[in-house]
Amino acid sequence: MKKIIPGLGLLAVVMALPGSVLAQTDNYPGKPIRLVTPFPPGGSVDIVARLVGARLSQVLGQQVIIDNRSGASGVIGTEVVARAAPDGYTLLINTLPFVTNGFMFKHVPYDVLTDFAPISLLSSSPSVLAVHPSVPAHSVRDLIQIAKSRPGTLNYGGSGVGTNPHIAGELFNLLAKVNLVVVQFKGGGPALVATLSGEITVAISGISETIPYVEAKRLRALGVTSLKRSPAFPDLPAIAETVPGYEFITWHGLLAPRGTPQAIVTLLNQKVTQSLRDPEFARQFQQKGFDVIASTPDQFAAHLKSELAKWGRVIKERGMHAD
Repeated sequence: MKKIIPGLGLLAVVMALPGSVLAQTDNYPGKPIRLVTPFPPGGSVDIVARLVGARLSQVLGQQVIIDNRSGASGVIGTEVVARAAPDGYTLLINTLPFVTNGFMFKHVPYDVLTDFAPISLLSSSPSVLAVHPSVPAHSVRDLIQIAKSRPGTLNYGGSGVGTNPHIAGELFNLLAKVNLVVVQFKGGGPALVATLSGEITVAISGISETIPYVEAKRLRALGVTSLKRSPAFPDLPAIAETVPGYEFITWHGLLAPRGTPQAIVTLLNQKVTQSLRDPEFARQFQQKGFDVIASTPDQFAAHLKSELAKWGRVIKERGMHAD
């Protein structure tokens, strides 16, 4: 990929591309774009998709349609994009299961590193470890003590095998040497609702989804999953203050199918990163607990390789797999 030199803009890049590629992008976008999120509405991926989709509609002059294709921990929606025409009209927003599903399932019908064209790593966000008010824990240390004194009695909600809450929960089990039992739901939204109702006792969910329920005292927040405290929850300790080395960060990335013309990838990266660097648009992310990244395609590709190495180890050590 050709490097974008700050200050020269998109024109200098596309002038160097072959005429056949430029011919494919002369009128792009000439029709609505489908943005696939492989998880149900209400979770962090869906929230980011709707923020980015609305902004791209404005800057590209075409409608961006959000398509929630949930199922199989994100595999179903992700495969839809992997098999789509590489013309820039079907895009994907995904998160950690994009790299962990290959370790969790015996067969995944796509290759993370070869079947997609990374566009940009958009944002990241820690999650919050919270409990139903009936649980007599007011700190991470309290929760660990309860879990060790009553092994197997506390449970937490996952949004599918290998999804963000599941990985975060199993990392907690591994490092805190406890055994919170995962109960899988069809998405992060349903898992959070189950915690609110008391059906399960522990939630590990995104800041944007959790803040309103903590403020309403329907959940009690115990810790944030980043190494340091979050500006969105400045008084909430990091789990790492009690469990050294614990860190779980949710990320959100934009991708296209393999073979999408480089000029389209470059255009989308430029429009997205320029938008994310706009103070007003960035503030919308920050208000929901997301930290803006706005990477280049190459930086996103490197991040994917790093995540594959990191989480492959955790999944293997915890013996995690999809039935």
